[in-house]
Amino acid sequence: MGYKFRSVILALSIASISSFGAHAQEAVLVNGVQATRVVIGPAVSPMAKIIKAGLRDDYYGAKSGTRAWKNAQGLYYFYGARSFEPMWLQNNGDQVTFSPKAQEIVELFKKAEFEGLRTSDYLTDQLDIDAAQGDPQMLAHVEVAFTDAAILYAKHAAGGRIAPSAVSSAITLHPTRVDLAKLRVDLVSSDNPAALLQSMHPTHKEFSALRAELAKRIAGPKIEQIIVPDGKLMKLGKTDERLPVLRERLGLTLDDPANEFIYDQFAEDAIKDFQTSIGLIADGVVGPATIAALNGAHGASAQDIVANMERWRWMPKNLGDFHVFVNIPEFKLQVVKSDKVEHATRVVVGKPKHMTPVFSDEIEHVVVNPYWNVPSSIATTELLPSANGNPGYFDSRNYELLAGGKVINASSVDWANINPKNPPFRIRQRPGSGNALGTIKFLFPNQHSVYLHDTPSKSLFSRTYRAYSHGCVRVHNPLEFADALLRYEPSLNLSQIKGMMGGNEKWNNLKTHVPVHLAYFTLRVDPDGTVRSFGDVYGHHKKLVDLLNS
Repeated sequence: MGYKFRSVILALSIASISSFGAHAQEAVLVNGVQATRVVIGPAVSPMAKIIKAGLRDDYYGAKSGTRAWKNAQGLYYFYGARSFEPMWLQNNGDQVTFSPKAQEIVELFKKAEFEGLRTSDYLTDQLDIDAAQGDPQMLAHVEVAFTDAAILYAKHAAGGRIAPSAVSSAITLHPTRVDLAKLRVDLVSSDNPAALLQSMHPTHKEFSALRAELAKRIAGPKIEQIIVPDGKLMKLGKTDERLPVLRERLGLTLDDPANEFIYDQFAEDAIKDFQTSIGLIADGVVGPATIAALNGAHGASAQDIVANMERWRWMPKNLGDFHVFVNIPEFKLQVVKSDKVEHATRVVVGKPKHMTPVFSDEIEHVVVNPYWNVPSSIATTELLPSANGNPGYFDSRNYELLAGGKVINASSVDWANINPKNPPFRIRQRPGSGNALGTIKFLFPNQHSVYLHDTPSKSLFSRTYRAYSHGCVRVHNPLEFADALLRYEPSLNLSQIKGMMGGNEKWNNLKTHVPVHLAYFTLRVDPDGTVRSFGDVYGHHKKLVDLLNS
């Protein structure tokens, strides 16, 4: 913040915080209508006059309606309520120092790294109070800059440093936004503003567990990661030049040097043990998911932990006492009640080119014997090219065409003149055993048009890597999931759903909507403190790490 003052300051007077009101705005009635009156106290002391002049210049110098203008306005009103007297500085003999409350916040800033933040974002040169001694203008600048730093810390603690959309347009989470006007008032009125800022961090159990892991990384010895390169699948008896690195990572010794590049039984057994330990399918095959887990689980770096903490800051503060949690990199769904997992199952998520989006919503409908309304992208790039003008293609696969809301005969379509990129109809698949959605789907209407559903392609659930869908989430054993989901639903249960199986599509509207979170965490912490690592399926993690480090 730049100040341009001509006034000559003869003395420095800093008043007590308690001498001034904390509210810059008051609710009043004007002709019976409630309105807001801004209360600006007169600047009396030399320091107050400097602060007022500087904030006034910033306020009136910014373009109306911009973020800078809103921030300048907020600061002007905030300090105006205190007659522009400082709240962070105090006289200490012939020196001006930070107040005890400010000192506590400085200590909080110094420990920012332990919270997954950066001390350098808050303790900047603008807070150099020693350099400002004897210069009232510089001291006024330090005062206002301190308020800005405290506000920035609160924003970062509550909602993160990086906007989710900067990582991917497929992430549409809405991090907590700090009410700046309320925060400023709370900072003034709080007996412990440092504790107030500390309370802005997430309280999720896994965030707290990651914070504890981060402290170990910062305080403990540096762990050198052994990275197993990506490549073809490693299977028993196959040769692979990466095997020496794999054995080093697993802590295995080799008795016969002739087998250095052969994936032997000892290596397979060690991999199965590792896969079992982190909840992967213990097939002994080293594929993308296992390699990702090997590279991450062996002493996850501090920056990996920080990136996952950042993603927790994006999540809703309250996930819901009863909720559904899908972790995309883990290929897993959990039904959680009071922080305890009541049901867990495997899922298939979107391919990297058809990413499952990351967002939170509420499950509102359960549909039995669903139609599959084919997305236009699939219709135009897959179905229509495969049909190649053959109307019999659709009926043989239980599809039907609709135009104007009515089913039309595929044979009546003039296929020779159809633009396959913009057909005059839409396609849906009838209910039945071959339906792409299986026998049931779980809807939470959203901008991405994704949902949870059954699938006839059961074989994919036996794979460790399960990113094969077009974006929706396929659920293993969907009826078991339905039973867990409906445990507290008064209008529907599993027995009723089974009675609806077969025949026409049947919609069920839930009286109790269930929060659902499609999340993206490459590190999870079990209740016993075990840290498990998962692959960066879509590259979101790498992108976030790069942004956090930039």
